[in-house]
Amino acid sequence: MSAAQVISERHGGSRNFTSDGAQFMSDEALVAGAKMGHGSFFDELHERHRERMFRVVRRITRHREDAQDAVQESFLSAYVHLEEFDERAKFSTWLTRIAINAALMRVRKNRLSREIPLENTSEALDPCPEREFRDFSPNPEQICEKEEQEVSLRNAIAKLRPSLRKVVELYQLQECSLDETAEVLGISMAAVKGRLFHARAALRRTAELKARRSVELMRSSFRIRG
Repeated sequence: MSAAQVISERHGGSRNFTSDGAQFMSDEALVAGAKMGHGSFFDELHERHRERMFRVVRRITRHREDAQDAVQESFLSAYVHLEEFDERAKFSTWLTRIAINAALMRVRKNRLSREIPLENTSEALDPCPEREFRDFSPNPEQICEKEEQEVSLRNAIAKLRPSLRKVVELYQLQECSLDETAEVLGISMAAVKGRLFHARAALRRTAELKARRSVELMRSSFRIRG
């Protein structure tokens, strides 16, 4: 069921007397009407912005079905929280932020599911002669170290302020180009480069601080042992 259908059902499936002229109204007027309970006004907002929202989230998810789901989630979230929209920004900007967050959340869930593969236990325990060859894959210690580094990096990224975090997630983690990152976020190329610079500087400071703390902890441990 689409977001528009859910919203329509919540209003009894009927269109009110103002629906015919909704397509000629501004976003601001439609938002005001939707806040007053006119479901057809939000239906018009949905029709007006859904294609653009799909293009935005498709660049992030790189998967059509995930993009469609993220768009539905975005409009439902926008509808539920419409009263919280204070109109200091344009409705399209507010909606884009919701869509980006929904898309990034879906990407994180997909990545997590890929990082924890489900293996056939019986096959894992059954020794197979064909597999008796030299293994060049990382050993358990190397795997553990890499996972710790990735977790540490994700935690550090999560602590960045939102404007920097979204640029890093799109450009570094989702491998969007500078142009795509700028278009998705609705900012200039110069702004993307500036935010990347500040984000990398912040992550570098975090890594250096963590390294110093590790050294201090090690020294403290040696002093206690002595």
